[in-house]
Amino acid sequence: MPTVGIFGGSFNPIHFGHLLLADELCEALHLDRVLFVPAAVPPHKPAAELASAEHRYRMTVLAIREHARFAVSDIELRREGPSYTVDTLVALKDEGALHLLIGSDTFLDLLSWREPRRVARLARLVVVPRTGGDFDPEAPAAQKVLHELGLPPFGDVAGPVLYHAASLPISGSDLRRRAREGRSLAFRMPESVAAYIREHGLYRAS
Repeated sequence: MPTVGIFGGSFNPIHFGHLLLADELCEALHLDRVLFVPAAVPPHKPAAELASAEHRYRMTVLAIREHARFAVSDIELRREGPSYTVDTLVALKDEGALHLLIGSDTFLDLLSWREPRRVARLARLVVVPRTGGDFDPEAPAAQKVLHELGLPPFGDVAGPVLYHAASLPISGSDLRRRAREGRSLAFRMPESVAAYIREHGLYRAS
């Protein structure tokens, strides 16, 4: 059975930080594939600066096209309503052994998600601490999430994976601000994505 990393997010816009993380996890965890899943309506994200789902999907397709083990799914674009991860994992369960790639802040917020215990049953959690953050897997907050989800501790062969990945100092908010101000996006994302943003006037003030 293939091992598949599920990398969901708004990708608003996708950048080299996303791609570096996916490549590193693909190699370190011996994943056969990383499936990028742009959210149509992210339930935890404000819509103020969100490019349309179609634009974000197309930028993600452009960004990953030269990586042999990367793919993009439009599954959340084809589904109406908020993009709940549990629904996506149910729809993808026949793709292989699923690994859900999430940041440590997201992990600590999992109990607010729809059907978090089911999420944890459908996919192995791969938790990536934020660079410079203070995530402690032994702290009460992290232990509460593990307990509520019915999961073994980090480090257990059947438990979630804790992986300290390399990161780049790139943020979506900075990229959107640069696009709005007509500034350079070079060396922060694939040129094909930067060209798409310029062509469609994304993130410019209306």
